[in-house]
Amino acid sequence: MVDVLACGAITAGMNTVLDTTFAALADPTRRAILSMLLEDDMAVTDVAAPFAMSLAAISKHLGVLTAAGLISQEKRGRVKWCKLEPDALRAASVWMAGFGQMEPVDLDAFEAFLDLEFASLAAATDPAPQS
Repeated sequence: MVDVLACGAITAGMNTVLDTTFAALADPTRRAILSMLLEDDMAVTDVAAPFAMSLAAISKHLGVLTAAGLISQEKRGRVKWCKLEPDALRAASVWMAGFGQMEPVDLDAFEAFLDLEFASLAAATDPAPQS
């Protein structure tokens, strides 16, 4: 028997992780930052360089990414470095992969099937012509 309360707790925990991850990924600036960090670890000032926004604004974006577990930050000397966390997107990838397992639908074949079904239904319900 399935423990509905336990499943609900697991699902709620998973939803929190997914919600945080997708909320972090929803912003184009944060996605651009993640793309930059694919190459290598970067200092916060280097992350901020290509963007037309303040260092404080970039720091807020980095905070969201850190809170979502997508990146980590560490201080090396006087410089704060950002590093992409490679396993951070695993839960989102697993969740999205479930949608990729559906078979594609051939809409033309489906339409032809429906036409045949409706034609045979109409033929079966039409009264026989009287002579």
